[in-house]
Amino acid sequence: MKLMIASDIHGSALYCGQLLEAMDREQPDRLLLLGDILYHGPRNDLPEGYDPKTVIAMLNARKQDLVCVRGNCDTEVDQMVLGFPIMADYCLLMTENRMIFATHGHHYNLGQLPALHPGDILLHGHTHVPAWQAFGQDNRYFNPGSVSIPKESSARGYMMLEADRAVWKDLTGDLLHTETV
Repeated sequence: MKLMIASDIHGSALYCGQLLEAMDREQPDRLLLLGDILYHGPRNDLPEGYDPKTVIAMLNARKQDLVCVRGNCDTEVDQMVLGFPIMADYCLLMTENRMIFATHGHHYNLGQLPALHPGDILLHGHTHVPAWQAFGQDNRYFNPGSVSIPKESSARGYMMLEADRAVWKDLTGDLLHTETV
C-alpha cells in the first residue's frame, strides 16, 4: 500500500489545498491524517489561509480516501462536520511484515510508547517537526512534520510510505529526506 501521511493542517485552507494538490501528484492509496485538522489551538498563531469551513469542504470531498486519528486540537464538534472518522486516538495498519502504530503524538510518543513488537513503526505528528529515528529492537519512529505551522525551521510537508521506503517532501513535491524502513 502506498500511503501519504500528513499532520497538523490546523484549519489552513491554503496549505490544505497544497496538500491535496500533492495528493493528486502522488496518487496514494490513502491519505493518513495524524490529527489537528481544523483548529489552530491556543498555543499556535492562526496559520496563513485559516478557513476551517473551506478545509471541511475540501476534505469531505475526498472522505473515501482518508484515514484519520484525533489530535489534541480535534473535538466532537469537528467530528460533527467532517464526513470521515477522526475521533480514534490511534489506528493500526498492517504491512506484510510490520505493524504501523499511527497516532497524533500527544498521548503515545517516544516518551510514552505503545505496545510494539520488534520492527514495528511508531508514526505521529504533534511536534510540527519532521523526524525519523531508530529505537528499541529494530523499531522506527517517523513524523511527517506539519502542513501549515512547521517548527524549528522545517518545511511545510508530508511523508510517503511505501514498502520499505519512507520519503519526506515539501508541499511542492521537492524531496527533503529518504529513509529505508
